[in-house]
Amino acid sequence: MYADETVIEPLLRIVREIFENMPFNQLLGLKVDHLTTESAGFTFPMTKELIGNATHRILHGGVISGVLDATGGMMAIASTLVRMQGLSPDEIKHRIFRNGTLDMRIDYLRPGKGVHFFSNATVIRTGNKIAVIRMELKNQEDVLIAVGTGAYTVG
Repeated sequence: MYADETVIEPLLRIVREIFENMPFNQLLGLKVDHLTTESAGFTFPMTKELIGNATHRILHGGVISGVLDATGGMMAIASTLVRMQGLSPDEIKHRIFRNGTLDMRIDYLRPGKGVHFFSNATVIRTGNKIAVIRMELKNQEDVLIAVGTGAYTVG
């Protein structure tokens, strides 16, 4: 089944709205940077509340993990929207809220130093019940801070 862009765009707006209005994502300051059925990402600024190491002013590892998980989850859902064509917005929201993280691995490559950060996720594979997603976190200088792989329920 191929995506009809006139149908997919409103569905992507629903996903964007849901993820930008999640209280935890708001706490982290996440704003959707881009969202398609093939790529998704957030942007957020460094704030004192996100610092894990006050001496070096770097992101807390849990913040990094949380951002990558949110990015992977948003990508997993977006990757299934083609199958949701024709459903009502309420049914789409119902299906989205049933999804969740099954497993996630994060590799912390460098300290989370920066003024502004960008996450990105792409699909490795989406099946009928599980999506496997690759995520990255970079700073404003395009320095790769962490990568992750997550498995998400999408059935």
